[in-house]
Amino acid sequence: MKTLLKSTLLATMIAGSAIASAASYVIDDSKAGAHSQIDVKVSHLGFSWVKARFNHFSGTFEYDSSNVDASSIEVSIDTSSFDSNHAKRDKHIMSDDFLDSGKYPTATFKSSNIKRLDDGQLSVTGDLTLHGVTKPITFDANLIGEGKTPWGDYRAGFEGSVDLKFADFNIDGSQIGTDDFTVNMSFEGISKG
Repeated sequence: MKTLLKSTLLATMIAGSAIASAASYVIDDSKAGAHSQIDVKVSHLGFSWVKARFNHFSGTFEYDSSNVDASSIEVSIDTSSFDSNHAKRDKHIMSDDFLDSGKYPTATFKSSNIKRLDDGQLSVTGDLTLHGVTKPITFDANLIGEGKTPWGDYRAGFEGSVDLKFADFNIDGSQIGTDDFTVNMSFEGISKG
C-alpha cells in the first residue's frame, strides 16, 4: 500500500511538473490591453533620436522558471502600424524606401533557443524576418515578474532590447544618416491555462 501511494504521488508530481513546463501565454498586446510595447529608436543624422512604436502586434510564449530551456516565443508585427507621432515621416518609413509595408505587411520573430545566463537574465536566439529577409539574432531579456493577478488569472512579463542594422535587412539607412536602430520590447503574457 505504501509503495502504491508513493508511486501515485510521484506520478502526480511528474504530471504536475510537465504541466508547469508547458505554461503557455498570450501576449497582452496593444489591441487587447496595452500592457505590451514594441518600440524603435533610431538616430536622425546624428543630431537627435527618433522614437516610434508598432501599434499592432500579437504573439505567444512558453515559460516556466524551473525549465527555462524549454521556453519559446513567437511574435508577429503589423509593419503598417508604425507610429512615430508624425504622419509624413510614418508614411515615408512605411514606403518602399524602408519597411515597404505594402509588399511586406508582417515582420516576425520566432525563437530557436532560450537559456538562463549567470546574472539571471535570459539569452534569446531566433529568426527575425523583416523586409522579406530572415536573419538570426540574439538578445538579452529579463523577467519583470510573474504571478496571479487580482482578477484570478496568471501573468508573466519580460523586457528585452536588441541593436540591429538596416543593411542586414536590405534597407538603406543613408537617408537618415545611420545604419543602426534599436528595438525595445516589453511583453506581458496572460496564461492560457
